[in-house]
Amino acid sequence: MAQFRKDTHQYLADGKTIFEVVMLADQYGNHVGPANPTGMAVDAFGRARVSMPLTLFDSSHRFRDNGLWSASNTAGTTYSHNANSGLIELNLPTTANAEIIRETTKVFSYQPGKSLQNLNTFVFSTPKANLRQRVGYFGANNGIFLEANGTSISFVERTFSSGTLVENRISQANWNMDTLLGAVASSPSQKTLDLTKAQIMFIDVEWLGLGTVRCGFVIDGQLIHCHSFHHANAIETTYMTTASLPIRYEIKNTGTTASNSTLKQVCSTVISEGGYELRGAQQAIETTIGSPRDLTTAGTYYPVISLRLKTSPDRLDAIVILTALSLLAITNNAYYNWKVVSGGTTTGGSWVSAGSDSAVEYNLTGTSFAGGRTMASGFLSGSNQGSTPTDILKEALFKFQLERNGLTSTPFELTLVAASATNGADIYSSMDWEEVSR
Repeated sequence: MAQFRKDTHQYLADGKTIFEVVMLADQYGNHVGPANPTGMAVDAFGRARVSMPLTLFDSSHRFRDNGLWSASNTAGTTYSHNANSGLIELNLPTTANAEIIRETTKVFSYQPGKSLQNLNTFVFSTPKANLRQRVGYFGANNGIFLEANGTSISFVERTFSSGTLVENRISQANWNMDTLLGAVASSPSQKTLDLTKAQIMFIDVEWLGLGTVRCGFVIDGQLIHCHSFHHANAIETTYMTTASLPIRYEIKNTGTTASNSTLKQVCSTVISEGGYELRGAQQAIETTIGSPRDLTTAGTYYPVISLRLKTSPDRLDAIVILTALSLLAITNNAYYNWKVVSGGTTTGGSWVSAGSDSAVEYNLTGTSFAGGRTMASGFLSGSNQGSTPTDILKEALFKFQLERNGLTSTPFELTLVAASATNGADIYSSMDWEEVSR
């Protein structure tokens, strides 16, 4: 914007024209923007954080362990809900190799060009010899996490992109933005990190296979950027196999410790900054026309269609979302109840691959069903005037994502079950899903 002189009613001469430029700066006065996306006023791609974020996942434990996590623990260890504090306590004795791992049952979909932000809150046990604690956005082979190994504190980048597990461990004294070591030149905030106190840690990812990962903490309401892992123009392949990962908490005795230890797991969230659009491969499966599913015994819930991730290890971390289902009741004057159930068990029938390029397998011939958590339900009726199909779940996004236990390589079923008040009532159905991971 050129400057204008009111007294002479003219713009300043061409050689003296001054333009006002909109600029952002971080809390230390450093210019930030697409050319320098280091300050926390912008996301991982240098865009001002003014767009509506879309929450892919959130976890808290107000009344119980919320069921969004798988856990693995060795003998003599315990993890339990603390109702007064609203958190989960991971408790280790002093025994060598005692360990607890908690990992989300879902992995979270990174969308190219969108900044993906992960925040975790926690309290580490007092760092000490032979105790290792980790929190972050990571799985067995890839990811970013904070580690306290003994009294050594590091941010770690784990990658399997070469076919071999490699970890790039950056100790606190070498963090390239703010070491949080107090009143020293390497810590612009002049703050001191105390991992025995409650912490809010953030990680934001500019993946595209080659982008920057930023790590830091929120202290006194301030996002303090501590370290960046840079990759573009520096590496010859992707820095991780994928940026679609779970959240994970770990505590382990690498040897005998001097005292018992407790890591407190509080809250977690994963956010796609700037929204999210489903752009995966759409697929569907249905009962065969002319061969409806027979609900033999009144009041018994039968598995009509069951879906799950393929058990091969490279498909268990796929992102698959149920987007729609349809039901058509065809027995005259019969009444039906249907449910979408997560985590139950289908007995009998055959599991069939949805295709060599699909991460899904399905079962249309299960004979019985038990367990699980009902996610949606409804009623419909058959009539000699014709039945009206029922459609739900349009654009449900990640609420109906297929889940798994990544610690035991076990997929969880997502099943449409149905019962009728009439013996032998028949029903047609279909299920649509979107495979984000391709």
